[in-house]
Amino acid sequence: MLVASLYAYAFLSEFILLYPVYALLFTDTGLSVAQVSSLFAIWSLTGLVLEIPSGAWADAVSRRLLLVLGPLLTGAGFALWVVFPSYWAFAVGFVLWGAGETLISGSYEALAYEELERRDQAGRYATVIGRATAASMIATAAAMAVAVPVFAAGGHPAVAVASVLTCLLCSATALTLPEHRVRRVAPSYLAVLREGIAQTRADRRVTHAVLLVAFVAALWGGLEEYIPYLALETGVPEAAVPLLVLLVTLGITAGGLLAGPAERLPPRAYGLLLGLAALALAAGALSRHVAGFVLIALAFGAFQLAGVLADVRLQQRITGPARATVTSVAGLGTSVVTLGLYGVYGALSPYALNGTTFALLALPYVLIALLTARARQ
Repeated sequence: MLVASLYAYAFLSEFILLYPVYALLFTDTGLSVAQVSSLFAIWSLTGLVLEIPSGAWADAVSRRLLLVLGPLLTGAGFALWVVFPSYWAFAVGFVLWGAGETLISGSYEALAYEELERRDQAGRYATVIGRATAASMIATAAAMAVAVPVFAAGGHPAVAVASVLTCLLCSATALTLPEHRVRRVAPSYLAVLREGIAQTRADRRVTHAVLLVAFVAALWGGLEEYIPYLALETGVPEAAVPLLVLLVTLGITAGGLLAGPAERLPPRAYGLLLGLAALALAAGALSRHVAGFVLIALAFGAFQLAGVLADVRLQQRITGPARATVTSVAGLGTSVVTLGLYGVYGALSPYALNGTTFALLALPYVLIALLTARARQ
């Protein structure tokens, strides 16, 4: 029941039909590009502010409770968008969506790892979390496909209703997740928060794992948003862009599925994986040819695999009751690095082609690869 529920939750959390078309809702409502950008800023800021506090709340109260509440907040935000379509309704909706995401971040990984550990199956964590990420990618692709006919049939209201229902189903799925946390004395919120921050700072192995998760996940995660622009530079018609995006999505999905077999990858092999992926990404991006997307898909698959393995190493190094808090610190780091990448990409965009920018932003992976290869297990 645990593993099946984790997979179902991962799928439902991303099977949101509103994702591919909410930009159209903003446009139809008359929002300017500047207003839409400010909404994204509100969304990001909400995540930054609530990431660590929500992790500490999960440790002090209940990870399952937060996994139940997260989709409910997100669904409420989506409903607000369609019932009261306006800038301020969109802003409140993004706050609710951002808050919902932070409740899930950290709680999901902490519950999964500790419940598997309780069953003496901690060694399965890489396989389970890898397959869960693959389920998320499949859900994203499926939502894109299903959203088209649903939107054509019922417009924004139909897509919103389907999205809210999915959020409700995701929340209900969380109720099926087991949670066994036996403690002599329940820690207070502040005690857990202090312990999580202290462990991140004092334990060098945890600090290194947190930084690895943040940088590995953020770099490729941020670049993924620009894949359509990179595809257009190959000269393909706009109608073919989704096919190239799908190819990259398949590569990412494969990377998640390989996490189990690759769990015991030694540091040098892990560093080699990142280094080769960086070279493949740079070569594919600079080729400005459709065939280069095969290399790009392989690179993104390797980055996904490396990201899952980084999370596995982090979970293995965390001790004590502040697991979700420490994991949320890594999540905060990922958000900060991602925002930095967006800023760098935007600054380079007037002066460099997308392919050149991709190649330049692949260079940090080479540095990470060298540092990781020299690290001890």
